[in-house]
Amino acid sequence: MSRAISSKKWIILAGVIFGALAALMTVWGNPANMGICVACFIRDITGTIGLHRAGVVQYIRPEIIGLILGAFITSYFFGEFRSKGGSSPVIRFLLGAFVMIGALVFLGCPVRMMLRLAGGDLNGITALVGMIAGVGAGIFFLKKGFNLGRANKKRAANGWMMPVIMVVLLLFAIFQPGFLFNSESGPGAMFAPLGIALVVGLVIGFAAQRTRMCFVGAWRDIFLVRNFHLISGIIAFFIAALVINYAVGNFGAGGIYHWGFADQPVSHTVHLWNFLGMSLVGLAATLLGGCPLRNCILSGEGDTDATMTVFGYIAGAAIAHNFALASSPSGTGTWGPVSVIVGLVFCATIGFLMRERI
Repeated sequence: MSRAISSKKWIILAGVIFGALAALMTVWGNPANMGICVACFIRDITGTIGLHRAGVVQYIRPEIIGLILGAFITSYFFGEFRSKGGSSPVIRFLLGAFVMIGALVFLGCPVRMMLRLAGGDLNGITALVGMIAGVGAGIFFLKKGFNLGRANKKRAANGWMMPVIMVVLLLFAIFQPGFLFNSESGPGAMFAPLGIALVVGLVIGFAAQRTRMCFVGAWRDIFLVRNFHLISGIIAFFIAALVINYAVGNFGAGGIYHWGFADQPVSHTVHLWNFLGMSLVGLAATLLGGCPLRNCILSGEGDTDATMTVFGYIAGAAIAHNFALASSPSGTGTWGPVSVIVGLVFCATIGFLMRERI
């Protein structure tokens, strides 16, 4: 019992630290209601290395580098780094791509969804309900025997690949070689100083690795096994971000936030596709076993299946911005709604096909 209480205290503390830092990142230079967004920041990195050419969202986000390296350092120090993989990597890649597409139709991952709510953006309510619906659909498949297969031990070099890639990206961020693309306006041109962003990422990577924090898994655990452990951290995250937003004056006269649906930072009010976009995220992430934050952390722990999922996020970001799938503050992209429907059909098909037969 004492161990369970101690564990609950750690997940709540991690949520408070994460939520407070995520809110403060907007004070330190990141876009409003986007202090930390795993999907958006991976999208920005995808753009800066030239895989998409949306000029307003191109920047190497040190927060992602910090998340993964923080998880790597922490797991290595605590003896939890394990090089493993081989659990349906191609399917994980495609599911990861659809997670990103769904997130970019809504304009945010589950982390940013909670930050948007803590910043007064009530469009996050529609998205939250949609994500929970997607998680529910994923649980249906889990109960029917869905399984992507067993991961096997791999040579250590496999697990080191993602941390090495992050080190290379960090060198790019520091030395800025000429082949990088960097936004001159828009969200990509708004960022915290590199050192602050990297340290924040490292801290969150440490906390998320030690507590197994997951913004989708929290809801899965509630509905599947009646376990409220992870959700306590998410609630703490939301409260901390909300308190910080009020404390630093983001609400009120002269503030950047207000309560409502309209005129919110980097947001749109097409409720149907906010709902369905995050339904796709919830469903695909449940089939994958974790949200974008969780898969970034796992990739730092040597899990090559999670690494393939992160590569899927990158591919999804490139597709979304190269083929008019991603939304903007003016509404959904031309092919965004179609891509969400395709993604939902794909996930449902995989859900049925990947059932274990007893």
